[in-house]
Amino acid sequence: YHYQPSRRLLNSVASSSGHLLQQCNGIDTRSSERFSDLGNSDSPNLPKTVSFRHSTTSQLSQVSLSETQLLSFLKSALDQLQGPNHCWLNKVDENKEFLKKDGTFLVVAGRFFQNSEKVGCNPAVIFEKVKLLQQRFPSIQVIGFQDCSSVCSADDRSQLIQLIMEEYISFPVLFSNKNFSKLTEEACFILSKDFKNSLVFHEKDLDIAMLNKAIEELSVQYHANNIALHKSSWSKEAEIIKEPHFCTVLQNLLLYFPGIACISTDESGKRLFLSDSNHHRIIIFDGDGKILDCIGSCPGFEDGEFESAKLLRPAASFYHETEDCLYIVDSENHAIRRADLERRVLETVYPTSSIHKKSTGLWTWIRSKLGFTSDDDVKFEEHDSPSLMCPWHLIKTEDNFLIISRSFETLWVMDFELGEVKEVVKGFPNTLEFCRHFILEKVSLLKNMPDYLLQQQRDANLAREGLPYAGLISCVTTFENHIIMCDTVSQGVLKLNRESGISSSFQFSNLGMLGLPYWLSFPLESFYAVATGLSVRQTDHIQQFSLLPGRVDIRLSIDIPTDTELVEPLHESCIWCQARGAATELSVVENVAGSSEKVGVAQQWYDELDNLAFWAPESELVVEDENATMDTNPEDERMHIDCVVNTSPGTSEVIIYAALYLKLRRNHALQDDNDQEKFAARIANILNPKENERFDGKSCTKFLLKSNRDLRDLFFIKPLHVRIKLNSQDHPKADNSKDIVLTDSSLNIDVSLN
Repeated sequence: YHYQPSRRLLNSVASSSGHLLQQCNGIDTRSSERFSDLGNSDSPNLPKTVSFRHSTTSQLSQVSLSETQLLSFLKSALDQLQGPNHCWLNKVDENKEFLKKDGTFLVVAGRFFQNSEKVGCNPAVIFEKVKLLQQRFPSIQVIGFQDCSSVCSADDRSQLIQLIMEEYISFPVLFSNKNFSKLTEEACFILSKDFKNSLVFHEKDLDIAMLNKAIEELSVQYHANNIALHKSSWSKEAEIIKEPHFCTVLQNLLLYFPGIACISTDESGKRLFLSDSNHHRIIIFDGDGKILDCIGSCPGFEDGEFESAKLLRPAASFYHETEDCLYIVDSENHAIRRADLERRVLETVYPTSSIHKKSTGLWTWIRSKLGFTSDDDVKFEEHDSPSLMCPWHLIKTEDNFLIISRSFETLWVMDFELGEVKEVVKGFPNTLEFCRHFILEKVSLLKNMPDYLLQQQRDANLAREGLPYAGLISCVTTFENHIIMCDTVSQGVLKLNRESGISSSFQFSNLGMLGLPYWLSFPLESFYAVATGLSVRQTDHIQQFSLLPGRVDIRLSIDIPTDTELVEPLHESCIWCQARGAATELSVVENVAGSSEKVGVAQQWYDELDNLAFWAPESELVVEDENATMDTNPEDERMHIDCVVNTSPGTSEVIIYAALYLKLRRNHALQDDNDQEKFAARIANILNPKENERFDGKSCTKFLLKSNRDLRDLFFIKPLHVRIKLNSQDHPKADNSKDIVLTDSSLNIDVSLN
């Protein structure tokens, strides 16, 4: 249908300008013909077609030619992923119709890669506003737009990688070499319905309430008391939590930091708490880099045990020694969470939800996992104080928490005991003035850190206030005799000895505690992922066999990429297996001694469902000898994964996922081989072997070369995905024609990851 501007919106605008009708009547005839289908037949005193620009000063004017051309250009580019004048980034290749041509569109136009002092905008502020609108209006379609000299050059892509990681941009971005300087010199929001009518809001001094009202008038469904992000239904989360597609390759780095990482310490317990923000988890490790535990399983908003709890871009944290609890800023969930480190349970402190007070019985758990939780089951208690919006930094005073947005535009004062926001400070200067003392105390730790590290993270907006490194207050702390700082450029953590002045990077170990990453496992929500245009991981190896029913011993012999080596032996928790169809009773054995106390969350989920559906007394279960299939041949340098299944007549499938933690192998014969560009290109090729045209090797190489570390020390994940299809024939009959014969079979499967 065609959008008809409502009288209520026009009247609200007319109240700020006595010349509304004269301006509307002044629209030229060509514009009237172009938008003739937008007439409001119920308003005889108003012109039939209205196209106008909104500004924060309520000044109304005719849509400029540039705006009209941009909307027309965007509409024409929706069906084509790349053309002579444009290139889409941060979208899913498999879903070429990733945007519909009808509906409500919000175009965010600007030059976000340039220095914010030159373009007069702060990207952090802009994208905070966009996220707020996405939370309130889930059905709105957001598009980013930037004009540039060349369509998607390697330099532009490298800068886009950094921007997406920092701002966690999940919507598609259009690059174009067409000149729309009137719109992009200063950032602006262009709101339109079916690309036929537009309201233009300039970002500078934007009144977000006016933009909210405009979207409401465009008939976008608005749930004021039930924001979509706060739905805890498992299946619904798959629909609404979309991660940045353009940087999915970089997910396979051990750490996946945004532009500002966060870390805190427990001096007495000798523990450090690292917010691996874009992996949606908190990593707990000791002073030697040994990983002790991990909080968070996948993106979402859910309380519970550490293996099943969900976070969405955790940021700053604070350890409370008396409670033995870690308070966490859950940035994209706009919440404060508390992790009880003794009980290993995560809970929400603010805002509080009624769902946490409901029954936690088995049936409630099943309903929530299968997506049958109703919206009424998840209602957040009303607070007299305003809600948090994209919080990032956390400072503990004597009685309060000071919670600060990453842009420093808003500060919330929360009562520590009551868990209530009692004061809100608005405005960049006011926020800095309110907590300047605490900022200076933190910034003083940076004076001894390497200059290259500080210069790459200098904030131009904060520099105007004399605090260029204030944005780093949550990524630096002290631990024993060291200053600890997150190196977001190198995706690592530095420690500097205060006495010697020598700095080094943590070398993490015990990686099995991280389990199998959520983005590698075969998810039940893949159906929803495909339906909503999310990407699905490719399969490395598929093989089919025909055999007789009975026990099947399966051995995978895996060749890891050349020039690489395993960081440490493969842990059981980094392997996920499942038998489907006629195959049952799966067991996993790796050629590694010992086992981890923790298993991947995906395996736990399937195990729990299997136990519910196919429970049997313990005496009936088959237990395999773990040492029976261990490979002891020292000449075989390949890695092996062994599993055992029992098959019945029919078809079945065995699915195996594994996360191999690798690093580049050092060639000790070539002592002078220190070509970092070659190392970066090799890592880029391993991370993205298919040479995705939207994320080519050059872009990844340029991003990795920004690091000042030896790239041979960089840990990364090489995913493994194997599917084995089994076709089992009928059971052979025994001589008495009554008994059945079970046959033992073995399968040796070679898998190459080169």
